[in-house]
Amino acid sequence: MKLLGIGSRINHPEYGKGVITNVTSQHYWVTFMENGLETIDLDSEFETIEACQDDVDTVSFFEVESSLVHILKKWSGFSETVPIADKWKGGTMILQPADTALQSKEIPIDTFFHKITMVRDRLRVMEQRINSSDLDEQGKIDLQQYITRIYGSLTTFNVLFKSKSHQFVGQRGK
Repeated sequence: MKLLGIGSRINHPEYGKGVITNVTSQHYWVTFMENGLETIDLDSEFETIEACQDDVDTVSFFEVESSLVHILKKWSGFSETVPIADKWKGGTMILQPADTALQSKEIPIDTFFHKITMVRDRLRVMEQRINSSDLDEQGKIDLQQYITRIYGSLTTFNVLFKSKSHQFVGQRGK
């Protein structure tokens, strides 16, 4: 089967006339005059009005991006965006020194929350690296216990997380 290239014009029995705007390994993305953007299977029934023969890359940008995100999550500690609890969105954290001669410091709570989640993600990467290291078993256990205690110290910040599944869990939770 010869693939049509981007820019080819077709007439589809259901959607009408359109132009192919992207080609993936399984679909044409077609912008139809009356129906907007639709994806149709490569082997769909349609009339070719004008064929553009491109060097079609059968992998779309979306597919490449999805694969890259998967690889990053697996190998580099890249993680999903963790939402802050709704009640804190747009809030401000104020650090007020006891000495009234000193100025207070205001920090957007979203910025602080982002830094907390970065700490959590880096601890997770450290755990993975410890588990895959060539340390002896006792060394791995000792470091894991230390990391668990760090998580326990960070449970104070659990109030910021929207979902309980993203929160820190210390000694008692494990």
